[in-house]
Amino acid sequence: MGHPVDKLRGSGGARGDTDCDPQAGRRAGAMAQARKIGMYLLLIFVIYTIITSPARAAELVQSGFVGISDAAKSVGTFMTGLVK
Repeated sequence: MGHPVDKLRGSGGARGDTDCDPQAGRRAGAMAQARKIGMYLLLIFVIYTIITSPARAAELVQSGFVGISDAAKSVGTFMTGLVK
């Protein structure tokens, strides 16, 4: 039958997958590399956008801050309503 602890250990799990499958480690490394490349591409795109159209980039940043401010005010209003 086996001990209950042996059944728990043999269940695999996220950590056990990379130990038994050498391909899993390679896939994880490839995903990390792809994520890194994607972040570099995003950074290059943002810098390119700022350089080619600084006025439009400033408008986008300003509208983003306005959106964040409005969201914070809404959360504050909601919390105040909960307290009353």
